[in-house]
Amino acid sequence: MWRILFWPSVFPAFMARFAKRVLNIESSPTVRISGMITEMRARGEKVLSLAIGEPDFPTPAHIVDAAKKALDADFTKYTPSPGIKELREAIAEKSVRENRIPAKAENVLVAPTKHTLFMTCMALLDRGDEALLPDPGWVSYAPMVTLAGARPVPVRSADEDGFVPSAQTVAEAITPRTRLLILNSPSNPAGSVYSRQETKALADLATDHDLTVVSDEIYEKILYEGEHVPPASLDGMFDRTVTVNGFSKTYSMTGWRLGWLVAPAHLFKEISKVQEHTITCATAFVQKAGVAALTGPTAPLEAMVKEFRARREIVLQQLAKVDRVSTLRPSGAFYVFPKIDAPIDSVALCERILKEASVAVTPGSAFGSAGEGHIRISYAASRDTIQEGIRRISEVLERL
Repeated sequence: MWRILFWPSVFPAFMARFAKRVLNIESSPTVRISGMITEMRARGEKVLSLAIGEPDFPTPAHIVDAAKKALDADFTKYTPSPGIKELREAIAEKSVRENRIPAKAENVLVAPTKHTLFMTCMALLDRGDEALLPDPGWVSYAPMVTLAGARPVPVRSADEDGFVPSAQTVAEAITPRTRLLILNSPSNPAGSVYSRQETKALADLATDHDLTVVSDEIYEKILYEGEHVPPASLDGMFDRTVTVNGFSKTYSMTGWRLGWLVAPAHLFKEISKVQEHTITCATAFVQKAGVAALTGPTAPLEAMVKEFRARREIVLQQLAKVDRVSTLRPSGAFYVFPKIDAPIDSVALCERILKEASVAVTPGSAFGSAGEGHIRISYAASRDTIQEGIRRISEVLERL
């Protein structure tokens, strides 16, 4: 008599059924790379990371002190779902003063920046709707749209466009189902900065086609040339724009998970419902740190941006010496997105660089089909790491 043994590790007793919305997306490539780096280093391997979008500076001391004081004062309970009053007021004041966005505290919703984007998609998109997003663009835009049941529509904005979506290309992508236009300046992965003329042309399109603009401005302060032009600051645009921003990049607070969105009342009301039924509110004592960041000294920020500017020059100088590489000059953020002339796709190339040179960079295809043939190099790393990393990358390219 035959006996069939079912080992639990191979044949689990319960097979879960997963939602199509989850099965239709991939894991985040940048989070996966970060995990790989951590695992390799835990094994004792020395990996130079030029892959992660995280400032390598400590959070400024006055911000840390504010969080400590809040903890000592037992500020650890629920807060109002949209955020504490003093932080919402500080964000609104900053939006008016620096960005010319006519915001009041009641237009401000405090949450982790990534979550504000997700909530916006969940609140504003239905099944069958379409959202336009830059290609190449941040890796999480398309999955968020998909999780909301809608269809992401990449708009090519590659080398020939200076990595800025042109009004003509966007116009050609608009259909009767288009609901959102997602913009990102300064941009990830290329560090491009939309000019006032380019921003206005895109805003006019949104008005003409009754679209809501979602403006991701997380790299706003890391700007080297040009000006930051928030779409919500343009005439008539506040009522159709959700502006997303945060503390992670500007104040080197990535692990604090704090940001905000600014939206007109009719959009704010619906997006707030998603907050109330998911995370309820942002972490209480971290909100006190956010107040300190916005109202405290700006010297740490200025020093960080100055160092990023110097590193940008080092990256560009080093890449200029490497055959098969061409790079547009980024005007903001802390990335370069060089094009590699090599008979290998970007994923295979990055795997080879990691394996042969112990240097982690991000494949361009992670940011969309228009990113293929590129790699993203983050210069949120020390000068020595940047120079040594690019030297090793050049050696790999020479062997191709």
